[in-house]
Amino acid sequence: MSPVEIGLVSVLAIVVLIYLGVYIPIALGMVSFVAIWIMRDNIDLSFALLKIAIGDSAMEYTFATIPLFTFMGLIVSKAGLGADIYSVMNQGFRRITGGIGMATVGANAVFAAVTGSSIASASVFSKMSVPEMLKYDYNPRFAVGVVAGSSVLGMIIPPSAMLIIYSFVAEQSVGDMFLAGVVPGLLLSAAYVAAIWVMARFTPGFVGGREVEAGTLMGWGEIGLRIGPIAVLIVVVLGGIYTGWTTPVEAGTAGSLLGIIIAALRRRINWKSFWETVIETGHITAAILFLITAASMYARMLGLAGLPNQLQAILAENQFSFFWIMVLLVVLMLFLGTILDSASIILIVVPLFLPLIEALGLSLVWFGIVAVVAAEIGLLTPPLGLSCFVIKATLDDERIKLQDVFLGALPFAFVMLLVLAVLIRFAALSLAILN
Repeated sequence: MSPVEIGLVSVLAIVVLIYLGVYIPIALGMVSFVAIWIMRDNIDLSFALLKIAIGDSAMEYTFATIPLFTFMGLIVSKAGLGADIYSVMNQGFRRITGGIGMATVGANAVFAAVTGSSIASASVFSKMSVPEMLKYDYNPRFAVGVVAGSSVLGMIIPPSAMLIIYSFVAEQSVGDMFLAGVVPGLLLSAAYVAAIWVMARFTPGFVGGREVEAGTLMGWGEIGLRIGPIAVLIVVVLGGIYTGWTTPVEAGTAGSLLGIIIAALRRRINWKSFWETVIETGHITAAILFLITAASMYARMLGLAGLPNQLQAILAENQFSFFWIMVLLVVLMLFLGTILDSASIILIVVPLFLPLIEALGLSLVWFGIVAVVAAEIGLLTPPLGLSCFVIKATLDDERIKLQDVFLGALPFAFVMLLVLAVLIRFAALSLAILN
């Protein structure tokens, strides 16, 4: 067999193993190790490349952003900042039909700016937003769909774990990726709010709901106290990166320290919960490190097999236009989204397309935003749909089935697809802050 044939068989073997339930990093690393051994008939080369892969991922200075931003997100969740921003947003949208849904989107967008995790957003707002919407007779499917759809903002609006992972794969600046994610994240948030208004206007049966009781409105002082801490965090983290005062690692450190101070002042954390947060951060970081190391081995296997160059040659020979290359990318990512998590999709697909994107003279920063948004749609699609599973598990409500969560999230996955098309067509949106 030729190296290209071995590479193709290896990619298929990885997908099959993952589909059969093999732990993703093990499938990536094991198959890549064996494929390199077979291609070069040299097991020492496989071990040498494995050593380099571990060193490249574990010893990179910018890798420190992952544990730091993970810890910051966890500590901010414990501090109750999600509930505060949700209460403020809920008051602002109370007079609009579908307003609680819009408030959920707005709160998720702000919460995403300090957590960077779709799973954390799905868990937090399942407990707050869904019961509130059910209280005011919203359709249960719409209620869980809003939470599922808006939770993906956590992986687009910086700081984002997906943008960090892409920056490692494509060797791009983490700071540049963070800044590039701001406008697309806000665009998707606005698109969700507009979609909720349209659904409430033209499909009221799907949305449901009744007028929210006025209740006691918060004064400007209370609003300031509720949104002040999260605003300071955003300014410290993103403002520091944007102005160049801090590197992403330093911004993560400052954000983590500030998160601890806020949680301590609010008496939302003690030594036991602090230690639990540290341990959870370690678990998440170790899992991501294992995945990145295995993906680094996979990328080296692809390079030795010549698959990216072969794909580039095939597309050039058949005179594939930019449009069809993007269609191929999106279809492939949507297909893998039915069986893989978004991080795995990024790590498997991106190395195949990077040489092609570079040959076309396109921005790798822009491509990263496109790749992350495309992969994130998989969080809302069956059978995997991690955000949907998290929402169902968090609610533990017999009235809401997993099918309801997926069906409720479907309109928001469609909105994501439309926004993705806009981001592909207008690359300047992703690069606006960088230029």
